[in-house]
Amino acid sequence: MTAGDPRPGPGAGPEDPAGSDDRGGLDEAERRAVEAVLLVAEGPVPAAALAELLERGEADVEALLGSMASRYESEGRGFVLRQVAGGWRFQSHPDCHDVVERFVVASRPARLSPAAVETLAIVAYKQPISRAQLSEVRGVDAEGALRTLVQRGYVAVVGHDPGPGHAALFATTPALLERLGLASLDELPPLGDFVPSAAEVEALEGELRQR
Repeated sequence: MTAGDPRPGPGAGPEDPAGSDDRGGLDEAERRAVEAVLLVAEGPVPAAALAELLERGEADVEALLGSMASRYESEGRGFVLRQVAGGWRFQSHPDCHDVVERFVVASRPARLSPAAVETLAIVAYKQPISRAQLSEVRGVDAEGALRTLVQRGYVAVVGHDPGPGHAALFATTPALLERLGLASLDELPPLGDFVPSAAEVEALEGELRQR
């Protein structure tokens, strides 16, 4: 290209499908490779794993993923690329929630019982926690609910108490973060949001005294 030639050079304009200016330095083939891996992965894929697979820098891969996520959103796709549970994965677009729900409702597994949901909440906020501690907090035996959560893959043994008996300690798993669409447990709402105010407690006590 000579001086003053108005034609763009290689990779300098939108007509070059392999340009890297909006893809974090990675080319079109590498972008397609990332899409292929994310499509077949059973769960979120860390950027570090993709970087190792492509033999590229993690920062470049992170930039590529961010660019891809923005592009899909701007193109109005029916899916989004999101960072959840320490990795990246494709998810249906929130705008398509109703139609997706109708599609999967027939095959959706049975919902967790109130006891299992309560037990899961205790584990999420108190982890790691033993079976006996769970039962003490709930006021009833938590064995059945805990077994269900372990079978669903939302809770797992992460260690043992150093005290007498070496009781198993339970904590939530990345599968729960993925299910909830959270990047980490730090995104859980603070417990203070669920604690009634002093006025509410006083009103409740007054109501109970009248019964």
